[in-house]
Amino acid sequence: MTEIATDAVRQYLLGLQDDICAQLEAEDGEGRFVEDEWVREEGGGGRSRVLAEGAVIEKGGVNFSHVRGAALPPSATAARPELAGRSFEAMGVSLVIHPRNPHVPTSHANVRFFIAEKEGAAPVWWFGGGFDLTPYYGVEEDVRHWHTVARAACQPFGDGIYPAWKKWCDDYFFLPHRNEQRGVGGLFFDDLNEPDFEQCFAMMRSVGDAYVPAYRPIMARRKAEPWTEQQRQFQLYRRGRYVEFNLVYDRGTLFGLQSGGRTESILMSLPPLVRWDYDWHPEPGTPEANLYEQFLRPREWL
Repeated sequence: MTEIATDAVRQYLLGLQDDICAQLEAEDGEGRFVEDEWVREEGGGGRSRVLAEGAVIEKGGVNFSHVRGAALPPSATAARPELAGRSFEAMGVSLVIHPRNPHVPTSHANVRFFIAEKEGAAPVWWFGGGFDLTPYYGVEEDVRHWHTVARAACQPFGDGIYPAWKKWCDDYFFLPHRNEQRGVGGLFFDDLNEPDFEQCFAMMRSVGDAYVPAYRPIMARRKAEPWTEQQRQFQLYRRGRYVEFNLVYDRGTLFGLQSGGRTESILMSLPPLVRWDYDWHPEPGTPEANLYEQFLRPREWL
């Protein structure tokens, strides 16, 4: 049963990667994803797809990976002792889109499946994932659309799923050292293994399938808006928060590096250009200040 189920997850993820890449290429209009297929020496591999210098997308990556190993390193099992001594498989699709226009938000999505097995014992498995939005200039219409699609993806599985996963996202994408949210949230879930495999797989698929309907209309609305050099510099400054979160806190990044993952694919999420300014604060009453005051804090958008 496990082998059949694992293959079904793999085939879904490969198809999801294809669909997301095709949809983003169509909205960009010029850029094309370049595929880099790779093999992991310890087991498994993947295909990384990167679009650079498109008409809208300055840098975007949509990765599929399926890695295997005889055992997890101690750094990965310290908090999960039940995984010690088990072989494992981890597969997922992870993406980050960094548009050039500061009026188009950065977006991130990830759906993944993990299973660890040992002879004579039941497998340990779970699903995880979600998607979140990081605007540089806040537009309530866009954020409400994003959360409306997120709620619709959760609704078939119960009224409590969206509020719980939204709060989980708000709590997760938070930079304690800055006391800031990374963006306006969305959905986040992990360790999902109840009530049963089929239901959990369906929940993961619903989240994966919702990413494009959530993001593409926002990109379409904002990609032609004019922008200034000052707005561009603010975008590059805010991208620094993205880098800080991914390198210090992000579970996927840390797991990938700890488990000997492919560094180029793991760090694909980082933007091509970024800046840090010492002790910078936005001028009161500006759109930049509005981002901090109205958007970079947990809100009930719906």
